[in-house]
Amino acid sequence: MPRPSKPRKVKRIPRYTRFYAEGHENSKHLILLNVEEYETIRLMDYVGLTQEECAISMGVGRATVQSLYVEARKKMARFLVEASGLRIEGGNYEVCSEQPIIAEMRSRKGENVMKIAVTYENRQVFQHFGHTKQFKIYQVEEGKIVKTEVIDTNGSGHGALAGFLKENEVDTLICGGIGAGARNALAEAGIRLFPGAAGDADAQVESFLAGSLNYDPDTMCNHHGEEHSCENHKKDHSCGENHGCGNH
Repeated sequence: MPRPSKPRKVKRIPRYTRFYAEGHENSKHLILLNVEEYETIRLMDYVGLTQEECAISMGVGRATVQSLYVEARKKMARFLVEASGLRIEGGNYEVCSEQPIIAEMRSRKGENVMKIAVTYENRQVFQHFGHTKQFKIYQVEEGKIVKTEVIDTNGSGHGALAGFLKENEVDTLICGGIGAGARNALAEAGIRLFPGAAGDADAQVESFLAGSLNYDPDTMCNHHGEEHSCENHKKDHSCGENHGCGNH
């Protein structure tokens, strides 16, 4: 008998598991997306991990991730084109903590040199990516911070900030709230994202390097007329009226 495959590591269970096209809520034509297929979509298309990083996170090989990802994209395409129902359930997985994977990713990739950017204001993690006026850049070698500098964004905003970070050779971003458009721009630039962080910027980077950063990959910033609010699933707070969120 073939040896059963080991469970795939999943860091987030979907909050919503059933989706229907408008007017087809009672459709009996359902497409089943298993939880590990959903996880590849979340990690690569939403969080912005590479295929290799996704494989490390899930504890499987790249070929397995590629197979899961391709199948998940096909099912999502069918859902959109056929207007059938989509249900997320089942699979062969185990729920694991997301934090330890950070250190594991660095060690397995052999990253001896990193550049980490933090949205920055008054020594704190600035909470709204699209309106940050400064980044603090940390150059890391062998897991240790060897150089820091604070750089002005010079009026760059929203989508332009991803290009600004790439020009400064940043490969990792730690921030507070961030919008969907900015997430996509960072993913296209190959910059790994760790949103939902708060507090002293230096302390957050040290926590990241130790593999214990307290962040929320689902943190979003949404517009609400003249006022804005950040939806951080760990805490809610008002953004105020003088700045907005990086969602363009």
